[in-house]
Amino acid sequence: MKEAHSWKQKLKLFMFILYPILITQVAFCAFNFFDTTMSGHAGRNDLAGVAIGSNLWMPVFTAINGILMAITPNLAQLHGAKKQAQVPYMVIQGLYLALFLGMATIVGGALVLSPVLFLLNLEAEVYRIAYGFLAAISLGVIPFFVNMVLRSFIDTLGYTRVSMFISVSALPVNILLNYAFIFGKMGLPAFGGIGAGYASALTYWFMAVVSAMVIHFLPPFKEYRIFGAKHSLSVSTLKDLLYIGIPIGFAIFCETSIFGVVALLMAKFGTITIAAHQAAINFASLVYMLPLSISMTLTIIVGFEVGAGRLTDARRYGLLGIVTAVCLSVMSALGLIFYNHQVAAFYSDSAEVLPLIEAFLIYAAFFQLSDAVAAPIQGILRGYKDVKVTFIMALVSYWLIGLPVGYLLANYTAQGAFGYWIGFITGLAAGAVGLALRLCYVQRMAAKLSSV
Repeated sequence: MKEAHSWKQKLKLFMFILYPILITQVAFCAFNFFDTTMSGHAGRNDLAGVAIGSNLWMPVFTAINGILMAITPNLAQLHGAKKQAQVPYMVIQGLYLALFLGMATIVGGALVLSPVLFLLNLEAEVYRIAYGFLAAISLGVIPFFVNMVLRSFIDTLGYTRVSMFISVSALPVNILLNYAFIFGKMGLPAFGGIGAGYASALTYWFMAVVSAMVIHFLPPFKEYRIFGAKHSLSVSTLKDLLYIGIPIGFAIFCETSIFGVVALLMAKFGTITIAAHQAAINFASLVYMLPLSISMTLTIIVGFEVGAGRLTDARRYGLLGIVTAVCLSVMSALGLIFYNHQVAAFYSDSAEVLPLIEAFLIYAAFFQLSDAVAAPIQGILRGYKDVKVTFIMALVSYWLIGLPVGYLLANYTAQGAFGYWIGFITGLAAGAVGLALRLCYVQRMAAKLSSV
């Protein structure tokens, strides 16, 4: 990645890094989509078991992935400061952390999975499939986390297209393996929904192996001699990574877990309302890939500029990212409002469910506008390695503002189930304001320190 001088050059570099990240994130969403839909063709219990397993795995996956995101600003700042000699050391420490977190996830899952599934009071067959799906996917946990670190190394060099090609190439592999393991093709027994777990695990291994081969054999990655570097485990460096990573992971967990809690609270409004709510959440999650990808892009670019000591450029990239996210989200929101029925009809043609989905999607349009401000600012702050306040903001905005406001509106006003969405919007808007104030403070303090 190189320094850009004019606004036009900055926009070109920003988009050059952004669009592969966006495609990569959509590809990751597609993995879960095909696991669920293909399992549904194996039977109702398979669909339910995989859906439950995926919902349990997703908060864990996003939280651990958030912790490993600590490697990104560290590598970006090293590149910006032209300290390439320290990059292999940092990558190796990130791999040690990935191994540690992977083993901890497997052990923790073995201890708590049965009690958690038991508390859900599932049918025996659904319980078996959910447990088997998660047990199978655990075989790929460590390579999946290892690949996250390798991807960070590739992306912080500015080669996000390489990560995109790896992720996109893994998608047909995942579909083929699902076909084989779920339905018993290519000489394999039919595992049903559990087979989706085996397919995912093998796909994770595929991505890790391909990423490692790219780094080892292809320029410019091979010049860093990542796997030839002999660096022992450094407890102090792991502590530094965890110091940054844990707040990021907890912030993401606060965000993802609240949707699961609200889904449970929605149960009192009936199956039709739950179905409509889940459809709107699914669409909102897909749209969220855009501000999330902008956030990840900003972490890389801002970290690079901060490491180089070009704080003015870091601020300009931050502004560019926020404006881009807001403009795209406004266009998306307007499209959602004007084509509300068409989007809702994609999820259901039921005369009872369809109007509710349409209503929830209107709230989703306003929800994504707040995301368009909050997500990019989170990415900018991570580029500065400022993460603790981001976690506090997530905790306050979602759990201390959003959820209580939503609960009160849903249960004590005529808003009903829509009250939870108003709570989402209120909490996220409050968080966006707090994050904006924090960003102004961090940028001001960084300027003062650089002038000393």
